[in-house]
Amino acid sequence: MRVLVVQNFDQTGLGLVGRALDEAGAKVDCCRTFAGDPLPDGESGHDGLVVLGGAQSAVDDENHPYLPRLTRLMREFVIGDRAVLGICLGAQVLARAMGGRNLIGSATEFGWRQVERTRHGESDPVLRVVPPRFPIFEWHDDTFTLPPGALRLARNGAAENQAFRVGRAGYGIQFHFEADRALVRRWNADFRDHLAESQPDWPARFESEAARHGPEADAAGFALARAWVALV
Repeated sequence: MRVLVVQNFDQTGLGLVGRALDEAGAKVDCCRTFAGDPLPDGESGHDGLVVLGGAQSAVDDENHPYLPRLTRLMREFVIGDRAVLGICLGAQVLARAMGGRNLIGSATEFGWRQVERTRHGESDPVLRVVPPRFPIFEWHDDTFTLPPGALRLARNGAAENQAFRVGRAGYGIQFHFEADRALVRRWNADFRDHLAESQPDWPARFESEAARHGPEADAAGFALARAWVALV
């Protein structure tokens, strides 16, 4: 199993998805687009594609000129029946790739939030592994409309499209299920200055919220990661 990972922003990482890929013995090739790494032409022998999050919007082609190519690559993987996983920004790019509309600044969420499965999520091979309602880490401002033909798998009050599937195994997941408590703690340090401005009370409430929601969120995140890897 060979998986291409597209990293859109420094200090992000695979987290629980990386653990699941390691467990499955996958070979991972990382493309650091934020550092100027070129995207491959086509599927390049990869069985799956993971596109991680980032602070940029999914339609900011002027400042991030690789985004149209990434959009095409995600579409090519879906059409080729290869497994795709877009997380946060990755989900927004996948929605764009498959005909959805990106909605900028219309769905701000931060911290552990509750998400619930939809009717389609109950029978989906990935979303069915988690409880009907579960806490998970969120960090986003943007959202998107559901692409034509896609199945909505999860929602909450802030973002109607928290997870969707296109084709057999093309998944866009808005929430950061890859982010266990250890990764969120690293983000607290790596993005300290940004958080001090946008979430000034976060340091004071982090430990209590991590203790309250973290164990259940970490379990749900790892279950989702394993279930997606099983489709690759």
